[in-house]
Amino acid sequence: MSPDAEHFEGVFRATYVDLTRFAARRVELSVAEDVAADAFTVAWRRRGDLPDDPGQARAWLFGIARNLILARHRHVRRDQALTVRLISHDRACSTVPGHEAGVIAGADLEAAWTRLTTAQQETIALTVLDGLSSQQAAMILGVSPVAYRLRLMRARRVLGAHLRVSKDPAPPTTARQQHTPPDTYQSEGR
Repeated sequence: MSPDAEHFEGVFRATYVDLTRFAARRVELSVAEDVAADAFTVAWRRRGDLPDDPGQARAWLFGIARNLILARHRHVRRDQALTVRLISHDRACSTVPGHEAGVIAGADLEAAWTRLTTAQQETIALTVLDGLSSQQAAMILGVSPVAYRLRLMRARRVLGAHLRVSKDPAPPTTARQQHTPPDTYQSEGR
């Protein structure tokens, strides 16, 4: 076996599961497995470009998978191409005593997550869900690490604001809601 083939096989074994999970957060599981297979086909053809560093190789494969996912969704609305889906919390855990707070927190996160833009979801997912460094995530998105860190900071701030709003028991009142019309009986002299 050639050194390129051995290196490719090692990368395949080390990253296949992660790559499939990466894709499954963006497309259905059956499609995610196809995306992973297609990504490794592309990687095999370009194995001379496969980075030696395992973390860089992983990020490189994630970039290929992301491009394949985007290509699959070009016929669908552009915003849906980067949508990152959170795996919903199992509703059955609500029957287990003591897990109510976790279920509520999960529902709050899910609601806040859906209010993010697709770009904000993708930015957070690359670091938090996929475990990529800022440099690796920046490579996938085609931006500088500094630009990626700024995007991540802003996306986290927006997510935090959405979480705070979802935990607020009473909606904020507007100036219009604060003004109450005078009682008509009082204005008639009663």
